[in-house]
Amino acid sequence: MATLTRTITATELGGSVPKLPHAISVSLPTWQDNIDYEEGAKRVVDSMKTGYPRFFIHRSIQLLSRVCEKKFGVPTERCLLFPSAAVSDACRSYLHRHSPSSVTVRLVQYMICPQSPLETSTVPATTLPSTRLGISEPLIVQSPCRVSDDSVTLHIVFFPADTFALAKSFWQHTGDGISSRMAEKCLEYLGVAPDTPGIHGSVTSAKAAFLVATGTSNVSSRYGRNNPYKGSKVNTKPTATPNTSNCLCAIPATSPLNGISRAPVASEGDDALSPDHAHYLEERYGRNLPMSSYNVAKRALRRRIAGVLLRDSVSPSDPVESLGSAETNVGESWRSIRNVSEDDVYLYPTGMSAIWHAHQLVMASVDKIGRSAGKSVCFGAARELIGPRFPYTDTLKILQKWGPGCHFFGNGLDSDLPALRELLESSSAVTSQAPPILALFCEFPSNPLLRSPNLAELRKLADEFGFVIVVDETIGNFVNVDVLKYADIVVSSLTKVFSGETNVMGGSLVLNPQGHRYDIFRDHLKSTYEDTYWPEDAVYMERNSRDFQRRIDIINRNAETIAEFLRAQSEVHSQTTSAHDAPARRPAIKEVFYPKWVTRENYDACRNKPRERGPLYPRGYGGLLSITFTSERAAQGFFDGLACEKGPSLGTNFTLSCPYTVLAHYNEMDWAASWGVDPRLVRVSVGMEDQEVLLKWFSDAILAAEEAAARA
Repeated sequence: MATLTRTITATELGGSVPKLPHAISVSLPTWQDNIDYEEGAKRVVDSMKTGYPRFFIHRSIQLLSRVCEKKFGVPTERCLLFPSAAVSDACRSYLHRHSPSSVTVRLVQYMICPQSPLETSTVPATTLPSTRLGISEPLIVQSPCRVSDDSVTLHIVFFPADTFALAKSFWQHTGDGISSRMAEKCLEYLGVAPDTPGIHGSVTSAKAAFLVATGTSNVSSRYGRNNPYKGSKVNTKPTATPNTSNCLCAIPATSPLNGISRAPVASEGDDALSPDHAHYLEERYGRNLPMSSYNVAKRALRRRIAGVLLRDSVSPSDPVESLGSAETNVGESWRSIRNVSEDDVYLYPTGMSAIWHAHQLVMASVDKIGRSAGKSVCFGAARELIGPRFPYTDTLKILQKWGPGCHFFGNGLDSDLPALRELLESSSAVTSQAPPILALFCEFPSNPLLRSPNLAELRKLADEFGFVIVVDETIGNFVNVDVLKYADIVVSSLTKVFSGETNVMGGSLVLNPQGHRYDIFRDHLKSTYEDTYWPEDAVYMERNSRDFQRRIDIINRNAETIAEFLRAQSEVHSQTTSAHDAPARRPAIKEVFYPKWVTRENYDACRNKPRERGPLYPRGYGGLLSITFTSERAAQGFFDGLACEKGPSLGTNFTLSCPYTVLAHYNEMDWAASWGVDPRLVRVSVGMEDQEVLLKWFSDAILAAEEAAARA
């Protein structure tokens, strides 16, 4: 057997991936690290410096929360921070509905001005009359400075400390918490540095930060074993903006933000970048739009997503100001729905926020047409199938907790269509006053098995039975596939390949102007939509996405090359190979999942076709693939021997891998296996590295897998 020689390049355990102040992934570089993470091992917990933002609250947000608790809270309270009154009120409603006992929830609206003096603006809750602690109207506080266009309004939800896990689930499921960049701006205005003394609950300890960020006071409860709120289902209605007419003092509820500048950045080890250097790198060497141009950035993003720009940028260094100018000429969309426009695109802070708001929108539309809402359908094992700890858990939770419930079709295959029709027909027989289901939610393709649902057949059912289709196109992405022609609403996590840089969150919701509820959706959003996408995040997202078509082309070609390479050495492939060509030894790889081979007919039906205007590059099968192995030792050897970054998330410009089932279903392996998710599955998001480098990495990983299996 050949001798294995390799260089592992993954970031150290618990480090930010990438090493930037707003990184959205964290390094878990070995198989055992991932198991120990799930078990809550001290060595892993103590090393965690960051994590995926909806699951690990960024340290800047933790610090700002401690500031707010000291200023406005009582010793038995904790808080979460939100960007708008409507979201904070929705959090309060969620806590009231889902808490097993009566819970007091307070709202504080805090306007922070540039250079607000922290020590003179304190209005502790203990100074208020006791009757004020339970009032329904938010307490509104303005820091003692002149209100300006640069002021930031923070919406704070206070609740009993022992309710934090439940409150944290709202943060996680909705994706509507404040941005880490917004927190840094508030801290900058307040003059609070990351190491400010006297702020109780300081986040100087990695372990303390991890426990606070993930919503626990001890390790065992962090992993869901003792979570009393797990699996609860309660109906709710969309919430209205709180009435502030009786608040202590009236100030503007929202204000625009111009001229954003850099906030202090916490260090991360001896090799950490200086704040100036980190900021310079994050801005891609100064190529960001000026922060005062955030409206231009947002308009450019909406036009880019709608496909209406007559000429989009092809390089990060291209001038971009004109792309978002109100005077810029735009044309017919290159998407299959030609009359989609930038006005049909809505931006949200995260992809999960877009999904949550899509569900709220569909429920509101049923109310407007005077019908009762039925259950929704989760079609396919995607975000719906993942356990309670990493970033793909929440679509199912949204449908369970903010509506009448849902029907789960975990495979999402053509073979499920007869059962779906039977459900629709039986539900229609019970009542003809409402659609048999509220909406069908699916991914295209799904994560991690890369199955593409038959959208054409689902559209026929939707038209026949009058329900809405919501498609998450994140993994396929709209350069490769066009799902809008089959969907009423398309959502996407811009955090993934659209950005690619792994340093900013974002989401989008696109209405199909030919959908049968388009007018209802559009009119409702005109009166209810809040743009809570933090301006600085929009500027970073615009910069990152300028060359997304070029990046997707490279990733498509790299991923297909690696998928072909791995499949050629798999057990499934060898079973279809002649005896003469079959490998002499048993392969370590069992099967490779990639849209080129999994439900390819359904994928190709939505694959973008060449047209006069549109993507400049050939359309491929995306950058995500999953691998199963013939033994656990082989899986562990492969993962440990793979010389790329290891951690959660996908759609990154660099290759990123994780032992998917271990992270997602550690306490429910049998249940995951019942839906086809192998306990030994490794998911790989292929990046933009040179193909020679990638092939060397994966060759070495296969050799490591074979060596590990031979030692069994």
